[in-house]
Formats: sequence, structure tokens, C-alpha cells
Amino acid sequence: MQVFKIPESMKKGFKYTFCPGCDHGIAIRLIAELLDEMGLQEKTICATSIGCSVFLYDFLNVDCIEAPHGRAMAEATGVKRARPDKFVFTYQGDGDFASIGFAESSHAALRAENLTGICINNTTYGMTGGQHGPTTLIGQKTTTSPMGRFKETYGYPVRIAEHIALCEGTAFSARVALDTVPHINQAKKALKKAIQVQLDGLGYGFVEILSTCPTNWKMTPEEAHERVKNEMIPVFPLGIFKDKTEDN
Repeated sequence: MQVFKIPESMKKGFKYTFCPGCDHGIAIRLIAELLDEMGLQEKTICATSIGCSVFLYDFLNVDCIEAPHGRAMAEATGVKRARPDKFVFTYQGDGDFASIGFAESSHAALRAENLTGICINNTTYGMTGGQHGPTTLIGQKTTTSPMGRFKETYGYPVRIAEHIALCEGTAFSARVALDTVPHINQAKKALKKAIQVQLDGLGYGFVEILSTCPTNWKMTPEEAHERVKNEMIPVFPLGIFKDKTEDN
């Protein structure tokens, strides 16, 4: 019988605080597994900002710093420049990474900062009440767009991974999802590549992860994963949008 083993890079005895059906737990587990497998636990520093992502330090057994909303990549830049021997990554939500902190996020990629960015895209501001965010889908109702998102008023949702891929300093950019086991396996491979490009000194590595938010979507976990499949993936296609390792 296979025994469930908690990765060494995860804290023991933590209290799970995410909503039922939220995919943050899966994403964090994947990161912890990779830190173990790649021998990075003792040399990792993580930066998180305000949002559900801020709870990362309750689960990962690594050094973490908390940034003001949207400023995780700016803090990570300072940390990496001061300690280039460390593996430094950010863990952020889509509103944090691609709206409030989009300048920090994109300019870090343009500067080819040797960092890894992980963005959880659930098309809403999850922690603060389910407001309209940069990736909110056309027609999606939120607390600040109760009639739905209309392009005439709010514009179009941003495709984060494609934007980051356009930056010259980006070494790797991909979008993955956590709605099925095959997609979870693909997500782990993409996260590993985004980590490896930093270790190899190739520049900025980035992974956008499509995730559920059953509470603010007002859905069951099963319905939320169906929404990822039927509504999110058609707008935010999965795949690798840039991979400089293929050029080497």
C-alpha cells in the first residue's frame, strides 16, 4: 500500500485555511515536491503579496517574505540581487501579478531578472471579496461588475503568459491548469522548467496556473473545475509560449 508522504518542504501539522475546492493546495504541494526533488529547500526564499497567496508561508517550510499588494516581484528582485546564490520565486494571484503589480512583473521580465514567478489565475480577487480582476472573463459577474464584464466598459481579460513571453528577458513562460490529473502532471513539468531556467542563469521563468475559486464563483468544487475546462481554457489556452532552453 502506498503511504502518503508530506514533502520535507511542507510544514508538518499545518491547518488548512483555503476554501473547499480551492486549487491553491494542489499548487503548493507541487512546489513543495519540486523543492524536495531538486534539493532546494535550504536555499529557497519566496516572496508573496496580499491575497490568498499570502498564506504560502503557513504551508511551505522555507524562508518567506511578505510584500505589499503587487510588490512581490520588486522584493524578489532585491533579494536575488543581494543573494544570487539563493533560489528566489514569487507566488501571486492574477490581480496581484497582472494588475496591481503588472509593472513590477513585466519589467522584471524585461530586465531578465533571474527569478521564477508563479501566478494563480482564478479570474477574480479571491481574498478581498470576489471583485472584478484583470483576467475576469467577458460576461463574468463579480461584486464590482454585477452585470458582467463588458469589453466596452472593462476591456478584455489579459492573457498573462503570452504577455510575459513577449518580454526579451523571459527564458520560459507557460500556462497550465489543475482541473485534471493529466493537467496537474503537466503543471509540475512546467514548474520544474521555470525553476531550472533560474538555476541555469537563463533569466526569467514564469508559470500561470488556472485555478478555481468556488466560493466567489458560487459553485461547488466539481462545478468550478468544469468551469476551468469549459470557460477558462478556451480563453486562456494551455501550453508553453516561450522556452529558451530549446534554443540551447
